[in-house]
Amino acid sequence: MNMQVNAGIGIGNGEPGGHQYLTFILADEEYGVEILQVQEIRGWTKTTPIPNAPSYMKGVINLRGSIVPIIDLRERFHLPPLEYGPTTVVIVVRFHDERDADQRDMGIVVDAVSEVYTVDRQTVKAAPKLGGPVGDQFVNGIAMINEKMIILLNVDRLKGAAPLVSNESGTTSKRESQL
Repeated sequence: MNMQVNAGIGIGNGEPGGHQYLTFILADEEYGVEILQVQEIRGWTKTTPIPNAPSYMKGVINLRGSIVPIIDLRERFHLPPLEYGPTTVVIVVRFHDERDADQRDMGIVVDAVSEVYTVDRQTVKAAPKLGGPVGDQFVNGIAMINEKMIILLNVDRLKGAAPLVSNESGTTSKRESQL
């Protein structure tokens, strides 16, 4: 199940002044990422593990000659684990790397893909600062669509805004942000 995503071909309702978001399910909640950052949707495939990577970093895949890191959003957000099944997908997103101002691809493992919505910027509310599994550093805002809340994620922060981890010598580093 590989699906190329092209934001220019009539998906969503295309209202002027809105942004389109691809939504997906994670632990019975609906999250969204800007459709322009989505490069591809793929079924789950085995990855090549990276030594000393954080547990949420499942490994890397070769995607048409590019090495793409794959992270499990359930683990990244400290949600209960779920065995990968037929609806488990990898959404390949493009993010901006803060270290060299470059754009790179990353795959995020989610429970299932949901819908594409057009969200008017004026209807997006700021995320409450409550802490919780999905820290506000990852959230751009919350949109109300058809009586449901959709958490809009900041893809650029998913990979780099990692907590400090201890290494064997007892010192801490931001290893996750270097992957």
